[in-house]
Amino acid sequence: MMPVVSLAILLSLVPCSGLKVNCSEPTQPALLSALNSVFNLNAIRPVMNMSTPTNVSMFFTMYGILGVDEKAQLLMTYIWLSFQWENDFVSWDPMECGTTEIALPRKKFWVPDIVINEFMDENKAPSVPYVYLYSDGRVRDALPVKVVSSCNLGIYTFPFDIQNCTLTFNSYLHRIRDIRMVLGRSVEMITTKSKNVMTTMGEWELIDITYHNLGSHQDENSIDELAFHIRVRRRATLYVVNLILPSCFLITVDLFSFLLPPQSIDRSSFKMTLILGYTVFLLLMNDLLPITGNTIPLINVFFSLCLALMVASLLETILITDLLHSSSRLAPVPRWVRVLVLQIFGRLVCMPWKPKKASDADETLTSIASGKHSGGPVTASAAVDVAAEVRDPLAEDAALEELRSLGKDLQALRLHVDQQLGESPSAQEWVQCPQQKVKCSRVVFILITLFLCVNGEPVMLNCTSPDPPALLEALSPVFNLSSIRPVSNSTTTTMVFVDFIMYGILGVDEKAQLLTTFIWQFSVWNNEFVRWDPEQCGSEWITIPRKKLWVPDIVINEFMEKNTAPSAPYAYLFSDGRVVDDQPVKVISSCRLDIFMFPFDTQNCTFSFNSYILKSTDMQMDKAWDDEHRFNVSKEVMTTMGEWQLTGLTASKLELPSTTGSTYIELRFSVSVRRSPTLYVVNLLLPSCFLIAVDLFSFLLPPQSVDRSLFKMTLILGYTMFLLIMNNLLPVTGNTIPLMNVFLSMCLVLMVGSLLETIVITNLLCGLAKHTPVPWILRVIILQFLGPLVLLPPKPKKKEDTVIENPAAQEFQLKVRSKTAEALQGLGRELHLIRQQVEQQRRSSEVSEEWFQMGYVTDRVVFVTYIIFITVSFITIVIMWARST
Repeated sequence: MMPVVSLAILLSLVPCSGLKVNCSEPTQPALLSALNSVFNLNAIRPVMNMSTPTNVSMFFTMYGILGVDEKAQLLMTYIWLSFQWENDFVSWDPMECGTTEIALPRKKFWVPDIVINEFMDENKAPSVPYVYLYSDGRVRDALPVKVVSSCNLGIYTFPFDIQNCTLTFNSYLHRIRDIRMVLGRSVEMITTKSKNVMTTMGEWELIDITYHNLGSHQDENSIDELAFHIRVRRRATLYVVNLILPSCFLITVDLFSFLLPPQSIDRSSFKMTLILGYTVFLLLMNDLLPITGNTIPLINVFFSLCLALMVASLLETILITDLLHSSSRLAPVPRWVRVLVLQIFGRLVCMPWKPKKASDADETLTSIASGKHSGGPVTASAAVDVAAEVRDPLAEDAALEELRSLGKDLQALRLHVDQQLGESPSAQEWVQCPQQKVKCSRVVFILITLFLCVNGEPVMLNCTSPDPPALLEALSPVFNLSSIRPVSNSTTTTMVFVDFIMYGILGVDEKAQLLTTFIWQFSVWNNEFVRWDPEQCGSEWITIPRKKLWVPDIVINEFMEKNTAPSAPYAYLFSDGRVVDDQPVKVISSCRLDIFMFPFDTQNCTFSFNSYILKSTDMQMDKAWDDEHRFNVSKEVMTTMGEWQLTGLTASKLELPSTTGSTYIELRFSVSVRRSPTLYVVNLLLPSCFLIAVDLFSFLLPPQSVDRSLFKMTLILGYTMFLLIMNNLLPVTGNTIPLMNVFLSMCLVLMVGSLLETIVITNLLCGLAKHTPVPWILRVIILQFLGPLVLLPPKPKKKEDTVIENPAAQEFQLKVRSKTAEALQGLGRELHLIRQQVEQQRRSSEVSEEWFQMGYVTDRVVFVTYIIFITVSFITIVIMWARST
């Protein structure tokens, strides 16, 4: 009770100045001993007068944007926090104590209870135990934080959305009269520094950081707050390629399906298959879409509209099919329907309705059928009369002339029919033709010993007996000094040798831009407070708990998670003062991943080892091994033989400027890993090549007799299903598109293009009479230029060698009137009309023949393009696969 009263009296007598710390000698142990009274006050705010507020200066650097959870409305980031405040209980003379600063454990000081209001989880970043204490009472604290913060996410414009999130820093309990928040660095510098050090190049991109002091105009009973507004933008490339473009392809296929003639092609089955494929596509791609309960993204509306259009087009096709196949049984079209659909809607879509006009041939045929022609009806009795009446020579000559004319018409008609229906001998001949070895390695464990030269004159420990309990008792004074760096003079630099063995490569998260590895990390340094005689104490070394010794605060800058490896609590302490610390670390580190060459990619990641708070004047670092030895040992002990292979492990030493104006030492290890592509070649590339080959051979199906479009639509559905099922094998990032994705997309584009080309050809073959003449530019480009290139030159036009004579003229010249001549005239007139219709059909088919040839040339061009693409792709894949193995 008396010491507390004395302290209270002392604090009241000295309200405006801190406690002067007096050191017995200019050494770190003496300064630590003098600070014991300050450590006893770590439970209260470090001010002499309670009415004096503590100004806490803070800033942060955003090191990584790990992701967004739209359903839980959370933003995951990784930041480096820095605080600074005054401790009025501390001040000392640098000359008397030998230093202007000292690094001590954070737990020995009062630390402001600064929290992030939006924090929704515990901090899983690696712990940093030390803070800097300066001779004028300033305390500087720095630590990494993995922030899982709440954020009101708006995803209406997904995937082109920009999110605005807030990190609000304030004291959880203290009012503004006790703690005031001060910005320690301008927001422009915070934004610039964050963009420079950010290693993750995944789905999200930092735009800017702004700030607002929410407590600057509030009363003293409020809490002072610093609010930082963080704007991040989603990289939309992944979603455009995997969601929007495939949807556009499928809706384009549905659009082109209207070219399929409904009177000869089952368009409804085609459209139903397409809707099934699109539904499965949306179902399997559902995990890429954000999920929230308050808003619907615009892209979801787009998908729903696409599906609604497909369903509406299917219903329209069903209605049209029913009309075409039931038109003979339906009643006449109502007048209002004729006006609305044929006259109004027809003009709107450039298809005006024209009433049919009876042709001369039809009228003549009708008159012949009704028996109203001049020659009378052609009956069986008339035919008998022709056979019986052969007496008149003039009649015989007239009949013979008429029969010759009739024979010519029949011969021309037969030749024309043969040309239409006949097959060449070559066609008949074609109709008759029948249809990684995993290399095992031994697991070797290598014991590592480091022999370092120790500078300085440490104090010799005396053991009462040569046994471990006596040695442990002799080490008790050393344990009491575990809070300070183990040097007598603060100007002496502690040399720490750091290295590691790569024991396993666990995986890569391309979307979060994270590399997961398992390493054996070890470090060696010298403790000047320790030395004993091995013979006197009975041993050259002893294993003791790590927490009893000073341990350097070495962290890996790229570390994004807490170390979840099994704990190893002990360290080796040798008689010459060497400390050997060895522990396993599961490293989840950020890495700028480049997956353009996937699955033949090699990733180069960095492990940056440095002290989080100690400067280069206090601690130096260096590697323990050469690069070749480190790499060979890692290859020998590595047990994982999975997707990734270690190809390089080098180290370099750098001296970099710190935020306080001093420098710090960084050991930068470059880890190079190569992906094993066998899994992806076998499961992705080869099946894609097989399916694209099937689509290639589908060009051999004759489009005039086989519904090739339905075959290709089914193939596209199967390929889409294959891609969606195998989608989890593909890497996901927001900034780059792998070359494999380009290949798979090109395969899908070729399939869709060949399907559209098939639809166009089917429309040409089944609707030839409705086509206008081929435009001149298309005739030149396709028929005359592309045709010879694909060995389909344009066919020369045949000259007309027959003349259709006018039956009226022949009737006028016919002088002999008889029953035989009249019967032959009626039969000849009928055959003339039939021949005239055939000839008109043949002439009108010349335009169709050109369109027919256009379709064949286009089909052959796409076929040749397929062959070139498959050949080049296959050769490229084989070469890249061979180089990567």
